[in-house]
Amino acid sequence: MGRDDVPERRRRRAAGQGPMGTEPVRGKPTEARPTRTGLPDYIPFRPRVLFVGYNPGRKSAAAGHHFAGPNNHFWRLLHESGFTERLFPPEEDALLPAYGLGLTNIVARMTPSSSDLSWAEMLAGGGALRDKVDRCRPQVVCLLGKDVYRAYAGLSRTRPVAWGFQAKPQVPGTRDFVMPNPSSRSTVPYQQRLALFRELQSAVAGGGFSRRRPSRA
Repeated sequence: MGRDDVPERRRRRAAGQGPMGTEPVRGKPTEARPTRTGLPDYIPFRPRVLFVGYNPGRKSAAAGHHFAGPNNHFWRLLHESGFTERLFPPEEDALLPAYGLGLTNIVARMTPSSSDLSWAEMLAGGGALRDKVDRCRPQVVCLLGKDVYRAYAGLSRTRPVAWGFQAKPQVPGTRDFVMPNPSSRSTVPYQQRLALFRELQSAVAGGGFSRRRPSRA
């Protein structure tokens, strides 16, 4: 860009737009879809990635925004892996659909901990999520936790699951990627979680998918 483009750069920043490569995706308008008792879904049509959490915790429910806990690493991981050109605060979660990214939870209701959810509730949420994915057709469904994926896939709670891309999609035409929970309480080291975020970002940015075997760690 030359000097004449300075006003354009300022306009893009004011509009929440990033530089080339991270700029919002043009397409159909996106509306926040309210859930029955939880946070609104932010899902564009055919997103590059639909991120799926467990359910809202106390901090997120009180704030009215996704991953709003002060020690949750989701927004930092999103930025440091290259999905966004800057670090978004939770209050800007509604901007993600403009970048081709979606946000939802497998269970809508708030609980102090995801461990407070029954498995029957998780499985019911998994069925609803499959219907949601069938409607919005994401390129990749990113399940933020192994139990989130197990419920989505209708598996038992003890079924072994690997991190990364899964061999068989639950909804034809999509791919499933299992990611560790971004909570600071996760036992998975931050650098390993960041490496998985970067693997996913590289796959969708390049228009292809990583074919290496998922990690069992």
